[in-house]
Amino acid sequence: MSEKKATRAAYGEALLELAAENDKIVVLDADLSHATMTLKFSQTYPDRFFNCGIAECNMVDIAAGFSTMGYIPFCSSFAIFGTGRAYEMVRNSVAYPHFNVKLCMTHAGITVGEDGGSHQSIEDLALMRVIPGMTVICPCDANETKRAVHAIAEMDGPVYLRLARAASPVFEEEMPFEIGKANVLRDGTDGVMFATGLMVSPALNAAAALAEEGKKIAVVNVHTLKPLDEETVLNMARKCGKVMTLEEHSIIGGLGDAVAATLIGNGDFKFKKVGINDVFGQSGTANDMLEEYGLSDGKVLETARAYF
Repeated sequence: MSEKKATRAAYGEALLELAAENDKIVVLDADLSHATMTLKFSQTYPDRFFNCGIAECNMVDIAAGFSTMGYIPFCSSFAIFGTGRAYEMVRNSVAYPHFNVKLCMTHAGITVGEDGGSHQSIEDLALMRVIPGMTVICPCDANETKRAVHAIAEMDGPVYLRLARAASPVFEEEMPFEIGKANVLRDGTDGVMFATGLMVSPALNAAAALAEEGKKIAVVNVHTLKPLDEETVLNMARKCGKVMTLEEHSIIGGLGDAVAATLIGNGDFKFKKVGINDVFGQSGTANDMLEEYGLSDGKVLETARAYF
């Protein structure tokens, strides 16, 4: 992992690649194109870009309309607005009729940083997971984001793609990406860490450090929270016994609960959820936030060492 790049930046690049291949791709934004990284798309394809203003509810409804005409609309805003303010429209105008709308929201989680708790969406995965028929994806790095964007353009139906503001490590080895299929990045027998999004890197770093101490900890990248790869979750949990989940999201309703629901009644496991413990975020740098909420590399290692 020699470079850092924000997943939102990779999203913007992927949109340009898609648009060159498919003239049905349209992009809608809520007056945040500089932040969502859709600006280059708007400049390159002005006739296929629609700035809906600070009106996420309208944006989602317009996207629903586009989908009924055979277009593939990608909607972008901050996660707190795209999943919170526009929730009813996402539910009733997009998911209920199962329209082909791609909801790609950035600035999710506490790594939004200085914008503070009001803008740090720590419940977006839970909100989107509970909607019937919604696919929910949280890529771990820029490369996976690009593959995810191309994949969701190919599938039919509503998708929520979670993106981050902060630059994060880019894995040197590209991983295969298939919607609904988790990737085992590191094998082990003494425990397993299921991680999603920006928490995949700290999980791998912790596992590498623990390996030097004689502990073999597996790491699984769960980029698709819904549909969850239950087969891989069960196989790795049964193999390792001790399970930990890591997410830059509330421990309520996100990856931890998805994994726990899969494991209940299917074996005897020790289980620990690591994430935001039912509190709001606060203002500070992205690194300060990760440290404060126990999600930095060092804090994840401390927690994993004590648990495993």
